[in-house]
Amino acid sequence: MAEKNNLGSEMHISEEGINIIKHFEGCPIDEDGNCVAYQDAVGVWTIGFGHIKDVQEGDKWSKEKADFMLWRELEDEYESYINDYVHVPLVQCQFDALCSWVYNLGPANLKKSTLLKVLNNGEYDKVGEQIKRWNKAGGKVLQGLVRRREAEALLFEGKDWKNV
Repeated sequence: MAEKNNLGSEMHISEEGINIIKHFEGCPIDEDGNCVAYQDAVGVWTIGFGHIKDVQEGDKWSKEKADFMLWRELEDEYESYINDYVHVPLVQCQFDALCSWVYNLGPANLKKSTLLKVLNNGEYDKVGEQIKRWNKAGGKVLQGLVRRREAEALLFEGKDWKNV
C-alpha cells in the first residue's frame, strides 16, 4: 500500500479546493440553465467543470449533475493521486492546490514532474515555482493557465488566490 501524504490517513479536497477548480474550469450554461458541452483550448470536448470522459458535441447536463460529477471524480479518482504519490505531510491548502493542478493536468504529468520530486524532498518553498511552470496547452502559453497556476501556487502557500 502506498504511503499516505498526511501521515497515515487519506486527505479529501475542501470547499476551497472545489472553488478554485470551479473558478478556472468554468461551466458554460445555455439559455435554459443547462451546462453545455464545449471544446477546450486544445479541442477536447468538455462538459460541466472540466469533465472530459465520454463527452460529445451537443451533450447537456443540469448544474446539479455538473456539481455532482466534479465531486464524484475528485473523490473517486483525483484525491487518490495526491494521497498515493505525495509522501510528505500536507496541510489542507496544499492538498487543495495539488488536487486542482492534477485535475487539470492529469496524474501522468504529476507522477513524472519535477514538482513531485521537489515536494517529496520536502522543499515546500520551491513547489509554487514548479506549479507555475505548467502554463502551456498544445505547446503554447495560455493566459488562463498562467492565471490558474499563479492561483494554485498562492493557494499552496496558504495565500488568497481569488484576485488572480
